[in-house]
Amino acid sequence: MAFDDLAYTGTPHDRVPGRRADPEWVAGQLARPDVRLVPMWRDRCLLAAGAPVVATGTRCREIAAAADELVLLGLDDGTPVFAADLSAAAEPAALRLCAAQTSTDLRTLAAGLPHPHAATLAYARGLLHWNRHARFCGACGSPARSAQAGHVRVCTGPECNRLLFPRIEPAVIVLIEIPGPQPRCLLARHHGAGPDNFSLLAGFVEIGESLEGTVRREAAEEAGVAVGPVTYQGSQGWPFPAGMMIGFIGQALDERIDVDGAELLEARWFTRAEVVERIVNGPGAGPVDSIGGWLLRSWAGLGAAP
Repeated sequence: MAFDDLAYTGTPHDRVPGRRADPEWVAGQLARPDVRLVPMWRDRCLLAAGAPVVATGTRCREIAAAADELVLLGLDDGTPVFAADLSAAAEPAALRLCAAQTSTDLRTLAAGLPHPHAATLAYARGLLHWNRHARFCGACGSPARSAQAGHVRVCTGPECNRLLFPRIEPAVIVLIEIPGPQPRCLLARHHGAGPDNFSLLAGFVEIGESLEGTVRREAAEEAGVAVGPVTYQGSQGWPFPAGMMIGFIGQALDERIDVDGAELLEARWFTRAEVVERIVNGPGAGPVDSIGGWLLRSWAGLGAAP
């Protein structure tokens, strides 16, 4: 398994940061006959014949005219690609406008989509979600208007004019292994999870904290596991709604486990054979679209780490 197998990574677009600040250029891209448009309704993909709608031609212009927010994703081999938010409409109206039959969450589709397509939909979802939830300035409370084709919002307060940029929430996810003649990794059952639903540890980065520091803090706080060396493995955009998952492998200093009882209900060490058995015949290795599942399958020998 290669790192490129991760869902939501590697959007195929040139994001044209040097051009999207020019409203005339952006309008010209929207007017092009080959323009493509990805509609979303309240963070959900709209489906026609089971596939996510990507509008072109007359329907593209109709959706753009009705959209609450329109953002430029970029150029895909020179072709402009926009995304449109139809959240203000009732769902039946949004479906009719897009000639769609239903809507669904992107994560239910990701495993069956080419990675560039899934990445495009995730990019559209995240950018539209941010615009919809950043209507007002957090400093003065004045309305904020969209700028730079949806990639910036500008406070309209006369004494503020603050620039608002999309917020990204970084989180670490770590596969902790214990050295020895029979390598084992730590899996934990989180609060609310089923009786055999074990997964890797993860947590958000706090202010003033390094990524490696977050790994060690989360392991100690939640599982009572002391972690020494930490090695970066890869990252994954996670716009659900605004995450960035950063994957690591950490080396435990000893076998002691002391779960906190709040975040985690239990944790234990699993051998590679046990992990393979869980993946092949058991409850699996976590969501197939996540870097957590990728880390675990790689460690189990069912794919190569980068």
